[in-house]
Amino acid sequence: ARGKVLFVSKGCVACHAINGVGGHDAPGMDAHKMTDRLMNPFDFAAKMWNHAPAMIAAQEGAFGEQIFFTGKELADIIAFIHDDGAQHAFTEKDLTPEARKMMHHEHGGQPAQKKHAEEIGHEHAPSVK
Repeated sequence: ARGKVLFVSKGCVACHAINGVGGHDAPGMDAHKMTDRLMNPFDFAAKMWNHAPAMIAAQEGAFGEQIFFTGKELADIIAFIHDDGAQHAFTEKDLTPEARKMMHHEHGGQPAQKKHAEEIGHEHAPSVK
């Protein structure tokens, strides 16, 4: 439960989707679609570290600053990322007004969801209510 709240409040949801809810600038985080379904926390942190330059640039562009995590916060997010049951309960109702605003950050002059939709050949991105 803490990881779900942090996934939204820390802005992960702005670029990553779970259960179809969230942004699409970065890979989805659906537990049932992960190739390495039980990734240990060290491997998860290493993957984040390896993508840090791009993630930091995206965070600074979207939020105006880099997002920081404590070890406990990262552990809670990792737990949510691996909890298929908790993820199936994750819906747009879990999004805060702040998260909805984060999901519409600009990339090259247009909202991220619209840009992604155009890149993959869709007329428009899924609506967020």
